[in-house]
Amino acid sequence: MEEIEKVLSFIIEIEKLKDVHRKTKPVGLERFENSAEHSWHVCLSAMMLKDFANEPINIDRVIKMLLIHDLGEIDVGDTIIYASETEQLKSAEAEGIARILSILPSGKSDEFVELWCEFEAGETSDARYAKAIDRVPPLLHNLHGNGHSWRTHGVTQEQVLGLNSRIEQGSSELWQVIRKQLEAAFEQGILNKDL
Repeated sequence: MEEIEKVLSFIIEIEKLKDVHRKTKPVGLERFENSAEHSWHVCLSAMMLKDFANEPINIDRVIKMLLIHDLGEIDVGDTIIYASETEQLKSAEAEGIARILSILPSGKSDEFVELWCEFEAGETSDARYAKAIDRVPPLLHNLHGNGHSWRTHGVTQEQVLGLNSRIEQGSSELWQVIRKQLEAAFEQGILNKDL
């Protein structure tokens, strides 16, 4: 019974992810996406695109990574990726992950901590694919929302292409399609070279 109580406490704690607002708006909506919606969306995206992974992947492990990868945002909030890859932020997210997963019964969090660390390192085929797919929804939000987040945060074409080229590490075919869409959008003026 005590184990169930701890799991229920964890489930209540992760509800807070629904109140972490991201920097992009879902396609066709005026409100900002929350991190829980992002987790759901990116997991479905991973399932639908799994056949395009560069290497064999374990989709169950990928989905687990994607479901937990943003839990640290409960403590630190969301920061636009073009400014968020600092050691200080990564350290704060790691502390948040440790705190949140420590709510679980003893020994239950080990697998998830390991998966989070694997995702962050991005060195396995599962992690490379998960990190690639994690980039897709925000790109689609901007491509189908006139670059709203990029414009607001002063992101350049060079930054968009540079950071998101990591998609190629998980799926070169997906990156070819996304890159073509980005370049077409840039040509149409969705994001000027010089903001």
